[in-house]
Amino acid sequence: MRQPSLRLVRSATLSAAFALLATAAHAQDPLSYARYNEVRTTDLFLDLKADFARKTLTGYAELTLNWIDRNARTLVLDTRQLSIARVQVQDAAGKWVAASYMLDKADPKKGQALRISLRNQPKKVRVYYHTAPTASALQWMTPAQTLSGKRPFMFSQSESIDARSWAPVQDTPAVRFTYAARVQAPAGMRVVMSAENDQNGTGKGGWTFRMPQPIPSYLLAIAIGEIDVRNIGPRSAVYAEPARIEAAAFELADTEKMIAAAEALYGPYRWGRYDMIVLPPSFPIGGMENPRMTFLTPTMIAGDRSLNDLIAHELAHSWSGNLVTNASWKHWWLNEGFTTYVTTRILETLYGAEVADMNLQVEQEEAIASLKDIPAAKQALVSRDPDVNPNTYTDEGLAYPKGAWFLRTLEQRAGREVFDPFLRGWFDQHAFQSATTEQFLAYLRTNLLDKHPEVITQAELDEWLYGPGIPANAKRVVSQRFLAVDAQRDAWLKGEQPTADLTARSWIATEWMHFLNDIDGKASVAQLRELDQTFNLKNSRNNEIAYRFYLASVHAGYDVREQLNAFLMSVGRQKFVLPLYTALLKNPQDAAWAKGVYAKARAHYHPETQKSVDKLLKK
Repeated sequence: MRQPSLRLVRSATLSAAFALLATAAHAQDPLSYARYNEVRTTDLFLDLKADFARKTLTGYAELTLNWIDRNARTLVLDTRQLSIARVQVQDAAGKWVAASYMLDKADPKKGQALRISLRNQPKKVRVYYHTAPTASALQWMTPAQTLSGKRPFMFSQSESIDARSWAPVQDTPAVRFTYAARVQAPAGMRVVMSAENDQNGTGKGGWTFRMPQPIPSYLLAIAIGEIDVRNIGPRSAVYAEPARIEAAAFELADTEKMIAAAEALYGPYRWGRYDMIVLPPSFPIGGMENPRMTFLTPTMIAGDRSLNDLIAHELAHSWSGNLVTNASWKHWWLNEGFTTYVTTRILETLYGAEVADMNLQVEQEEAIASLKDIPAAKQALVSRDPDVNPNTYTDEGLAYPKGAWFLRTLEQRAGREVFDPFLRGWFDQHAFQSATTEQFLAYLRTNLLDKHPEVITQAELDEWLYGPGIPANAKRVVSQRFLAVDAQRDAWLKGEQPTADLTARSWIATEWMHFLNDIDGKASVAQLRELDQTFNLKNSRNNEIAYRFYLASVHAGYDVREQLNAFLMSVGRQKFVLPLYTALLKNPQDAAWAKGVYAKARAHYHPETQKSVDKLLKK
């Protein structure tokens, strides 16, 4: 491994470079039609009714506006598949009057611009509309797709630009607003939102919500269904389908400890409560950090709290992402890279350096392994090209570990006594704001490099931020417990250690994940069969372990079709589903079977998962 260069860029040179970057004007978000440099939404009120038969939300959105350009007379909002009934503005006397509007031709990715023509600059505008049954953010589930089979279920996933499919908004992380809502739902169903939720509410007259802290549109979230609630701490509760509530409450019992650990590192939790909802298995991602109501996949419920790093990650977003948000999706690493770094620090505080190191080593190993499948042009944390497609930075997962690795490098070189106050200051000074990479670099220069220029050179910064891959001088963590696992793995693969002699019964989930990652593509059918017979891996309750065993089995040709069929029929998390279908489709013997499974499973998947698997099948 190449050692860090000792040739340092002079502090004055760094200062000049960062000053130039910091003063550069923020570019318009290319994924939004909104002219937010002319007018910005400061508050949103939603009055909606959920119709499960038609799979629509119907009502109006009322936007409170702050006019920046005194000459502006047009309000442009982002929409996708919204049917607009009418638009009204509030005149000086408080009366609502009609306003003229038009919808642009639809773009397949961005949707349609809603252009509202105005005679003056009203403080409030109302848009009456209903959503489409195919709204990209919403999944409407039949009773048969839920645990009880009694009532339907609906949930949203707005990140990154899907909020516009269920509310006409300035759908960009550059704009933050407070919001309130009233939502009517069928009797016997609870509504929750990413806002203050009334645990004792009955829904009579509609479920009401208030979010007093300003959020970007991608953190708008809603779920409706047969939902129970359990308090698990002084400021946290878990919501879930009744049949899952007890298991969820047990799994999430350490939440208050995590909040306290994060506060000790990075300052007070500023969102009031930290509640969570465990959604049906079709939820397409591990978790979504919607403030006051994190959305979670049930695949993290293992029965032994072994996958709680997911909770630590979503909680960490309460500082990195929710509190300080990327100003556009080009700067996505400011959300996910920072959050991944903070997650490791929370885990270390709660469970010790040994456990944190194991999680970090798996993270780094998987990052290195992923590089072969990611085009070099997509491996940078951020592009210097102002016109680059921001989807480059949301399609790939490299921003998570690479961004965290960059911050860890700064921490290792500066020392925690210097770096921890630096990072906490970033959150404090930019709280409830949206930021760019250039702003972070300016903050880095002023608050760290001016005093400690030896920490990193300009060339190294450029390599981390704008270069492909992971820099060669990046220090990789080495877990001592993993070294012991590695020794057994090597001997086992060579046939020198019997399967029964593996110490795997005492391994934690992370050790199993490391082991299974490493034997994927190396273990024979006979070895996998014996491993399965000894440890019953294909029936593991831990979905991270089961997924990795299924993937290794498909690659080797070991038959796990019965269990894999059940897994693909019940789990819609893209992290699991896409690699499994990819592996199956590459093998002619498995491809036809996989297509048959997908034909049955597709209706159970979220629209985003359907779109991803459909794309695989078209190749």
